[in-house]
Amino acid sequence: MSVPSPLSQHIIRRPQRIALLGHIAEQGSITRAAKSAGLSYKAAWDAIDELNNLAQKPLVERSVGGKGGGGARLTAEGERIWRLYQRLQVLQAEVLGTDEAASDFNLLGRLMLRTSARNQLHGQVIAIEPHGRNDRVRLQLTGGLTLDAQITHDSTQRLELETGVEVVALIKAGWLELHAADTPATPGHNCMSGVIETILGADDGPSEVRIALPNGPVLCALAQPDALEALGAAEGHVIQVQFAPGNVLLGTPA
Repeated sequence: MSVPSPLSQHIIRRPQRIALLGHIAEQGSITRAAKSAGLSYKAAWDAIDELNNLAQKPLVERSVGGKGGGGARLTAEGERIWRLYQRLQVLQAEVLGTDEAASDFNLLGRLMLRTSARNQLHGQVIAIEPHGRNDRVRLQLTGGLTLDAQITHDSTQRLELETGVEVVALIKAGWLELHAADTPATPGHNCMSGVIETILGADDGPSEVRIALPNGPVLCALAQPDALEALGAAEGHVIQVQFAPGNVLLGTPA
C-alpha cells in the first residue's frame, strides 16, 4: 500500500491553502490573491512557503516589482497540483455528500495524526480571547470538559481558528502536574480531576500515570516515584491534573 505524501495529505485536509493557488493563477499577484482568498498578505506567503516546502518542486514563483506588491505565478508543477485539486473537489462532492460522511472524514484525519505528544484530545473552539500578541483559545472537549490553550495570534490566523472549528489539543506527558484532589487550582492554569487507572513504574526515571477523566478521555502524566508517594497516589484514587495553557499545542485535523 502506498503512503500519501505530506503534500497530498495537505491538499485533502487544508483546502483553503490549496485554493490559494487558483487565486494566484487568476490574479498574478500575492496581494490580490490574498485579498481574493480572504487571507492576509503574510498568511498567504506563509501558506505558499508551506506548500513549496512540502512539494518536491516549487509551486509558486515570485517576481519583484509587479503590480500590487510584486507578481507571482504558478510553476508548471503548481499548475499540475491546481488541476489535481480541482479534480479532487469533484470527487469530494461525490464522496462527502452528507454531513455524516464529512464527519467521518474528519475522524479519519484525527486517527491518522501522529505526534510525539502522548496526550491528544479532540475539541471544538468555543471562544478566542486576545491577550496582547497571544490568544487564549477555549476548547469544548468530550464529556463537557473545557480546556484553554495559549497560542500566538499569528498561529490563530495560520490555523484559521474561529468558533466552531474542530482541533486536536496536544500535551506532552511531562507538562502535566499532579496534585492532591483538594489542591487549589493555580490561577490561569487548566485544572482537571480524574481517577488513576494505572501507574507504570520504571527502573530508572519517572513513572507513567494514566488518569481517566470524566466521560472518557484519558491523560498520561509522568511523575517521580517519591512525588507519587508523597501524594499517596494509587490506582483507583482521585487525583488532580494541572497544566499551563501555554503548554497546549493545537493542530487542525481538517
